[in-house]
Order: sequence, then structure tokens, then C-alpha cells
Amino acid sequence: MKILALEFSSAQRSVAVLQTILGAQPSVSEIVETGGRTVKPIRMIETALNQAKLEREQIECVAVGLGPGSYNGIRIAIALAQGWQLASNVRLLGISTAEAIATDAASAVGGGRLDVVIDAQRAEFYLAGYQITHGKAVETDKLKLISLSDLQLREQQGILAVGPEINQWIPTGKVVFPRAETIGKLGLTKQDYVPGEQLTPIYLRETTFIKAPPPRFGSASHC
Repeated sequence: MKILALEFSSAQRSVAVLQTILGAQPSVSEIVETGGRTVKPIRMIETALNQAKLEREQIECVAVGLGPGSYNGIRIAIALAQGWQLASNVRLLGISTAEAIATDAASAVGGGRLDVVIDAQRAEFYLAGYQITHGKAVETDKLKLISLSDLQLREQQGILAVGPEINQWIPTGKVVFPRAETIGKLGLTKQDYVPGEQLTPIYLRETTFIKAPPPRFGSASHC
């Protein structure tokens, strides 16, 4: 299996190409860049493919980190995956960014409870709870929105908080950015492929629009 993985949900964006042969550990070529708007996704993809010595046509699956996180970054990754499928009919996978962060954190934590925390703006945070056992992360609290005071209360209960830039709010937290390599490795364990139009960002808030009132045409009043 040859997988292209895209993770653009945080300020540290990454692209990875993974190759597996007969169940062996996958070989990985990963490009990581930080800089938000200055990051050039197409260039990153081409560099990762060149390092892996693969052509675009050889990619069999594109795995995308769906967030939560940077809405614009996630939309860029989804658009790239959709375009790839239109061009070459590859299989697509959507992977939770929170799951990827928990997976990476689990390898560095002996055990216990762990919260994946991602800034949701508007003084709120995305939080998903996990139990770490033997280096594996099992979700115990589904992704939800919480306030800073609720997050601080969980820290007081001894729950380790991990996530991008977590130290801005929880000094005892562990900074863990999502990685395309992990998105790709999780993709190797899944087979719930989807068509491109079903790839959507993980975004817990309802999108609301206020429709502008119709223009009013009438005779001007005169004093």
C-alpha cells in the first residue's frame, strides 16, 4: 500500500508518504513545515514523493486529518484529496486529528488518563478524553467543546492535557502537534474509504448564516 497523508489542521503542517510491503513496517518520507500561510502544500507533496521515489500515479490512498483545528488548513487538505481522487480515482480516508495526537502522546506516556486539547477559539477548547494502556490510546470521552475553567478543573484532577500549543493555557500540559506520518499509519489500520464529497472537517459548532434582508425600493421622502 502506498499512502499519501495530509495534516494541515495546526500551525505545524505536514505531508507524508508511507509504503508497506508484505506486512513489514512502513517506510516513511515526511515533510514538516511551520508558518501557516507561507506553507506551500503542492511543493511539500512533491518533495515527499521525490524522497519516496514515487510518482503521483503510484499513490493508492490519500488520508486526510479532518481536525478539529484550522478550518482553512483542513479545507485545503480536503480539496487536495478530492482533486487527487478525481484525477486518479484513489481511495480516500478521513482521520480524526484528535486520534492522531492521542496516538503519538500514548507512546510517550506510561498509562493513565489523557486529554487531547485543541484551541476552538471563542474562549473554548475541543477536548477528547483517552485512557492510555500499554502505549495504546482508547477514547473514553467523545470530542466536545469545553471552557477554560472546565479544562483547568480536569487538570486539577490529575489528567494530563496534550495538544498543539497547550502550554498557553495549561503550563503542565505536553505539547503534541498532529503529524501526517501518524495520520498515514492510522490509515493503514482502516478501510472505511469514502468518496471525496463525504470528506468534511470535524467542526462541532453549527454553521449559521444571517440572510440579508431584501433591498427596499420606495419613493424617497421629502421634507
